[in-house]
Amino acid sequence: MNIDFDKSNGLVPVIIQDFTTAQVLMLGYMNEAAWLKTQAEKKVTFFSRSKNRLWTKGETSGNFLHVKELFLDCDNDTLLIRVQAAGPTCHTGATSCFKTETAKGFLYQLEQTIADRIVQRDAHSYTYSLFQKGINKMAQKVGEEAVELVIEAKDNDPDLFKNEAADLLYHVLLLMQAKGTSLEEIEQILHARHRQ
Repeated sequence: MNIDFDKSNGLVPVIIQDFTTAQVLMLGYMNEAAWLKTQAEKKVTFFSRSKNRLWTKGETSGNFLHVKELFLDCDNDTLLIRVQAAGPTCHTGATSCFKTETAKGFLYQLEQTIADRIVQRDAHSYTYSLFQKGINKMAQKVGEEAVELVIEAKDNDPDLFKNEAADLLYHVLLLMQAKGTSLEEIEQILHARHRQ
């Protein structure tokens, strides 16, 4: 990456985004030394304008930002870093420095949790026990949840409808995991259809 540090007195803005949920976590600044340290350690290091020094996020709290992906904008003067956060990002203890935290993107986190439960083979996990029963049982559960959602759609209880929709999404994600299909792949198909 060829970052243009000269454009704004040696500092470039850096947007930090959660790798799993896509939630924007914070904005910071990097100089070239912070950039090189971030690349070397795979943990985000900023240049603190208030302390006038390099500052690795998490150096005192332990809430490091582990680098997953790096992107440079079209003008070579702004970075987007997608991270796995080791804890809350904001000094207030919130997930994000931006006041409105959303559940958007949580399906990716749930997808990862489902994958983790399968890998861990936890006998007490509903996810793993259903996975162990095979494709037919998982597909049957998707069908059952779909029917329950249709039934609730015909009634007038919004809470029951939402809960059945949540059950259906969970079971679809589990079935997708068993079939080796990711949520990102399904999004790509929907995106391609949207452009048609």
